Amino acid sequence: MFDKIFPKLHNEGYKFLVIFGLATLVLYLIDGFLGLIGIILTVWVYYFFRDPDRISINDEDYLVSPADGVVLQVMETNGPKELNLENKKFTKVSIFMNVFDCHVNRIPCGGEITDILYVAGKFLNASLDKASEDNERNYYKIKNNFGEEIVVVQIAGLVARRIVTETSRGAKHDQGSRIGMIRFGSRAELYFENYKPLVKVNQKTIAGETLIAKR
Repeated sequence: MFDKIFPKLHNEGYKFLVIFGLATLVLYLIDGFLGLIGIILTVWVYYFFRDPDRISINDEDYLVSPADGVVLQVMETNGPKELNLENKKFTKVSIFMNVFDCHVNRIPCGGEITDILYVAGKFLNASLDKASEDNERNYYKIKNNFGEEIVVVQIAGLVARRIVTETSRGAKHDQGSRIGMIRFGSRAELYFENYKPLVKVNQKTIAGETLIAKR
């Protein structure tokens, strides 16, 4: 119960918590109502940067969600051209994270990070389809334990201004482990082959736990 009320905080959150806490103190000295607004915003910052533990299925026949949020798209498409995969067909699942979702991203399968590519871009609303191609984004190419290529994309949104990477090329991960986060409203996309999608548009997802696809 304690962990649900006071979840673990991501390392990225401490400096924001201090900034908002000090700002709240100043606002409270100016006006009590402004101080109350500051307290509400500080609590929101704390919960935005929450980093709860998750329990994955630990089964390579499944892919788990890379993000908390809502499924925007499930579609067949070419792979990302940035990773030279435009001539291969993939299933793509897009997940929108609003400012109340946990923004820690997780690897959908066990495997090795074979490439990480950052692409600078715009900051359009992450719920828009063109955000996939226009916005700031970070690609992770993963070789799963079957030797297949899985791609996770972190896409910054309207408010987000930084994508955080917590892994590196050559790193090996267990299914559901943390690979990074995006600050303040964003989108995550998952590309895969040889799996059948298990989710539908508007379905809620939980990073590391929701089953996205099955072999």
